[in-house]
Amino acid sequence: MMSQLIDDSDQNDIQDQIAGEIAAATDSPRKRALKKFALAAISVIPWVGPLIVAGIELAGKGDKVDDLQCQWLESHRVKFQRLHETLRQIAERLASFGEAVDARLEDPKFLTLVEKSFQSWDRATTDEKRDYIRRLVANAAATSLCDDDLVRLFLDWIDRYDETHFKVIKAIYKQNGINRRSIWLKMHSTIPRDDSSEADLFKLLIHDLTLGHVIRQKRQTTISGKFVKKPKGGRSPVTGTMQTPFDSEKPYELTQLGVQFVHYVMDEVAPQIAGFSMGTDL
Repeated sequence: MMSQLIDDSDQNDIQDQIAGEIAAATDSPRKRALKKFALAAISVIPWVGPLIVAGIELAGKGDKVDDLQCQWLESHRVKFQRLHETLRQIAERLASFGEAVDARLEDPKFLTLVEKSFQSWDRATTDEKRDYIRRLVANAAATSLCDDDLVRLFLDWIDRYDETHFKVIKAIYKQNGINRRSIWLKMHSTIPRDDSSEADLFKLLIHDLTLGHVIRQKRQTTISGKFVKKPKGGRSPVTGTMQTPFDSEKPYELTQLGVQFVHYVMDEVAPQIAGFSMGTDL
């Protein structure tokens, strides 16, 4: 696309300039910390530098630019605007928190986490996933609900699961103890046959999230938190058919990992690093 390649110094200058503009757009005194944050995010997006240089080069060609070059530039301009807006939203949000956030934003370990997050952001195929990553990064900077290893796990979950998985998670979060039939009816108006492709897909969704330790069947626990074994008696009489994927008896709940995932990824409001209470906008 470009008549020449940009070298590392040009790339770094472009990234540094963009990061500085994002930090300067806020009224926060922590511009240095926000610039480091923005630079960590931009540095792992491989097309940012080439996009700026390509725009300059193609503008100089005037009418000689072909349709393919224009389409490439326009598609990446849209992506760049989306990236810029995401970073601006995070910067504005972090600007409202206390001084403890500054140290977090300049921590090399956290900046490595930011890099991983925006690699995932760049791979995301939907606005919903990109928005989840935006919330995760902002909440990870502003709160201490869980450590960074779990934040990395949550990034992996965002990469692995799709919007239908997230609908199941939201249904269980909103109604702890909900059964499979009710979960399905939260997403669809009718119950399909047990041998349908829709039933197979639903079983796969529940299996994926159970295997990933996001959800589980609701169980009783002792005071010390140990799970109580299910009694052997009291089973349903044999009917001659297998259990339906849309069972209405067994309740489901989020695991504690699943609850933290919701707070970090689906909650918009996360208070600052110490002494906070979570809110939700699900």
